[in-house]
Amino acid sequence: MRIIFYIVQKEFRQIFRDRVMLPIILVMPIVQLLVLSYTATFELKNTRLSIIDHDRSSLSRDLTAKFASSPFYSVSFMTSKYTEGMEQLKTNDADQLLIIQQNTEKQLERGEKTSLLLVTNAINGSAASLMNGYALSIINSFNTALLVEQLPSHATASPIAMHPQFWYNPKLDYKTYMVPGILVLLVTLIGMFLSGMNIVKEKEMGTIEQINVTPILKHQFMIGKLLPFWIIAIFEFIIGLIFARIVFGIPVEGSIALLLGTASVYLLVVLGIGLFVSTFSDTMQQAMFISWFFLVVFILMSGLFTPVESMPPWAQWLNKLNPIAYFIQINRMIMLKGSSFADISGLFYALVAYAAVMLTFSIKRYKKVS
Repeated sequence: MRIIFYIVQKEFRQIFRDRVMLPIILVMPIVQLLVLSYTATFELKNTRLSIIDHDRSSLSRDLTAKFASSPFYSVSFMTSKYTEGMEQLKTNDADQLLIIQQNTEKQLERGEKTSLLLVTNAINGSAASLMNGYALSIINSFNTALLVEQLPSHATASPIAMHPQFWYNPKLDYKTYMVPGILVLLVTLIGMFLSGMNIVKEKEMGTIEQINVTPILKHQFMIGKLLPFWIIAIFEFIIGLIFARIVFGIPVEGSIALLLGTASVYLLVVLGIGLFVSTFSDTMQQAMFISWFFLVVFILMSGLFTPVESMPPWAQWLNKLNPIAYFIQINRMIMLKGSSFADISGLFYALVAYAAVMLTFSIKRYKKVS
């Protein structure tokens, strides 16, 4: 135990001696949490809408005002020429075109059906689907208002009244969904990169040979190397939870002890992966690129940005090897739903098994000559 303590003490001295690395470890994750939480969003606001009004009636003006008053739209251009509207779409000056046909108001006054044409820039399919949904919602609301005006006696004739309730995120704030996931991402970056480059740094400096000929046992050396970064990552996770509460108003609904206990096990997985990478890397550059390769795949498949349920079956099966996906799910369940250990037990035991496997592989692969 004394040997491990001395190694940990030596690692902390090296960390605090490095004036460049220390701000990166302690300050950058907080800055990234604040920036990414506000910018990493799929919410669409201020969609640029061009309206081609061939009708030029009071109805078309009311419909235009309906779109202009929506927080999701900004009416950027109005014309009566179709070619000008399409040019706006081609030059990315508009995201959608709404084309109001001639004599629309007169047709409705005669009790006839009419139609609108909605053209959407669908290069980004997900964004196009959302924009189309927003537009249809506004048009349906406008339709309902017209029906009430035309048939006032049936205005209260709806037999079913719907009262929606939104649990766990009542304000439908996307930051509530993103912050727990981004918090997991940041401690993962710190844990994997620092542990992956730490032993490689000893190789580059030539001090690994001196350590190998000492009577220090392999497990003592590994624990002493990993424990400082485990402590730093836990500290940053706690700071992240505090920022989530103070800055974003996201409390931990569940047990903080359960959350920290699960985070402790998850960090063993991350540190084990970083340590495993360092055992077959000869330079810090190699360790950084290999770690980044795994991180990109893990992050994109983790459910941080897109639901895992929307992925093809083979990707969902492959995602069982992704530790980030496990902890993002656990973190959201505990922070937002107040889940207990019984709710996350399957995910927790998967992380325990993952940690045991990765640490065992890493220690066995590390060659030490004593």
